[in-house]
This record gives sequence, structure tokens and C-alpha cells, in this order.
Amino acid sequence: MTLTCSTDANPTANYTWYKENGNFISLNKGPQLVFSSIQSSDSAEYFCTAENELGRISKNVFINVKYAPKLPSVSVSPSAEIEEGSSVTLTCSSDANPAAKYTWYKKNEDSPKASGQIYNITDFRAEHSGSYYCGAQNKLGRSNSTLHLSVVADTSPMIVNITRFSVVVLGLIPLLLVCLWMRKKKTVSSTSEANEPIETVELESGPDYTNLSDLNMVSAEQDEEPEEQEDLV
Repeated sequence: MTLTCSTDANPTANYTWYKENGNFISLNKGPQLVFSSIQSSDSAEYFCTAENELGRISKNVFINVKYAPKLPSVSVSPSAEIEEGSSVTLTCSSDANPAAKYTWYKKNEDSPKASGQIYNITDFRAEHSGSYYCGAQNKLGRSNSTLHLSVVADTSPMIVNITRFSVVVLGLIPLLLVCLWMRKKKTVSSTSEANEPIETVELESGPDYTNLSDLNMVSAEQDEEPEEQEDLV
């Protein structure tokens, strides 16, 4: 694109181009201002000043550069991992001229989920997990940006169950200790009874007889003793 400035002046006027960007920036000396490859950042108001020794005059022109949406920026609140049952807000924004229109899609689904820059999901469930993308579009083009959402289980029931289990375990510990103490006591009692001395009765044994003839001789002697006693009488 080329901007050309001209005026009727005698002597011939000198030309200077300025860009207003909060303040005036001098860009070029001469009647023409050339943009070899104009960019979106070139959108601004430009001033041409024509001046000679007799005076000065200026003229302004506004350049509005139109362009397709840049890569959208997608944000999620409160976070990318959402607790089941909570709400989530997706926000999409893109630099575009003219302003972009936004459409929300979920991956592997043909129908759009919502339109507009903000997409709210209430009562987030497991089936809501997946990849979402925001499409920003104007008459010059379209651009998409993807975001993945995943649901995490609500930890409240888990905490309640853990607490209940802990209470049960703590309640069983004293009972277990009592059972162990009673078992140990019973074992010690049985051991004491087993260690008591056993009373035995010893039977006196008669003389050993090596053979049957010795036994017969003793019997004969016992039979003779009364006869001797009768003689003494």
C-alpha cells in the first residue's frame, strides 16, 4: 500500500509523514509512504505535513487493516481438573478485525456445544471430560484452539469412608489386646500345670534270683524253719 501526499505551493512544499501511536512518530520524508507488506499493527492514523518558508499545512488519514482471527487463547476457571458436580467456565479470545464470532465444539461431536466467547458447564460430570476447542471466525478466515478437560472424583465420600474405617480399627484395637492378653494368660497357666512334680510310688523289689533252682532252695529253707522252731520249744 502506498500513501501519497500533494499540495499546491510556491515554493515547492516539503513533505513529512507521521504516525500517531500515543504520540507522533516521524516515519518518512517525501510525498509518499510505502508499506511493502502491511500488517495488523499498521492500523493507525497517519498525518502528512506539507511545509515551505511561507507556511505549513497537514492532512490525516486513518488506515484500518483487516485480518483473520489469530490463534485463540482459551482459559478455564477454576482449573483444568474439575471436581465432579462443580461448575466450569471456558473463555475464548482472539485478535481479529473485524471482531471474531466464537463457537464451542467437543471433539468427536459434530454439533456445536455453544456459541459466544464464554461457555459455562454446570454440574460437571465424567461424561463432560474430553477435548474442547474454540473456533474464532470472521469473513477473512477462521482459527481454532483446543483445551482438554478432565473430571476428578469428589473426595468428600472417600474422606468419610476413611474416617469411618479408622474409627472401626481404633475400636477393635483394645478388644484385640484383651484377647491376646487372655490367650497369653491361659498359655502361662497351662505351662505351670505341666511343670508341677509328679508323685511316684516305688515298689520294693525282692532279691533277684538268677535261676529257678535258687528260688526252690529258698522255698525249702522256709519250709524247714518251723520244724527247727518246734524243736526249740
